Amino acid sequence: MIPDPFVALAVAATATKDVELGTAVVQIPLYQPTDLAHRIFSLMQICGNRLTLGVGVGSTETDFIAFERDYAKRFKTFNSTLARLKTLLVEGKDERANLTPWKTVVGGPSLLFGTWGAGVERAAKEFDGWVASAHYRTADQVIEALGRYRAAGGKRAMVSAIQLTADYDLGRTKEILRRFADAGFDDAVVLIQPGGPSPAEVRALVKPNDLAR
Repeated sequence: MIPDPFVALAVAATATKDVELGTAVVQIPLYQPTDLAHRIFSLMQICGNRLTLGVGVGSTETDFIAFERDYAKRFKTFNSTLARLKTLLVEGKDERANLTPWKTVVGGPSLLFGTWGAGVERAAKEFDGWVASAHYRTADQVIEALGRYRAAGGKRAMVSAIQLTADYDLGRTKEILRRFADAGFDDAVVLIQPGGPSPAEVRALVKPNDLAR
C-alpha cells in the first residue's frame, strides 16, 4: 500500500522547512475535482509554495476498480477533471463551487504531467513540467523521450521511480543517474525500499552540479 500523498506530505511539511515537497503522479480521474482542489489548498496552507503536484491519467486498472471509476473512460475523465481543477486552483471557485481559499494559496502549485507517448509533447505545451517513470521504461527510452520534450519547448523534466531494493547495485545506480544527468534531466526521484541503501549513500553517487535536485 502506498500512503495517501496528501496525508504523507502534510506530515513531511511539518518536519521540514526548506525541502521541496511533491507527488510523483496523482491519478486525476480517481478524484472529484472540488475535493481534490480542497485537498491541494489545504496542503498549501501547511507547506506554502514548496508544493509541486505531479498529475496523470493513471494506468493501473485495479485502482479504478477499487474506486469504482470507469477505466475505459479515464482519458476523457482526466481532461474534464483537469480543466475544472485548473479553474478552481486559479480562481478559487467556478460556477458550481466556491472554496474561498486564502489569498496566499490561490493559483495553486506547479503542475507536472506524468505521462508517456504523445503526452510528452502535451506536457511541454500545457504544464509546468514533465514526470517520466524509470520504473516502466528503460533508460534509453526515457532519454529519447526527453529529447522530444525539449524539442517541444518543455522546461522542467523529472525522472522518477528509480527503485532501489535490498539487492541494489550502487555502481549501476550511479551509472543510470549519470546518464540521466548528462541527458539533461533537472531532477531524479529515487525510491528506497526496505533494506535498500541509505539516503546519504544515494546522494553520494551524484555530484552537486549533476542534477538540480
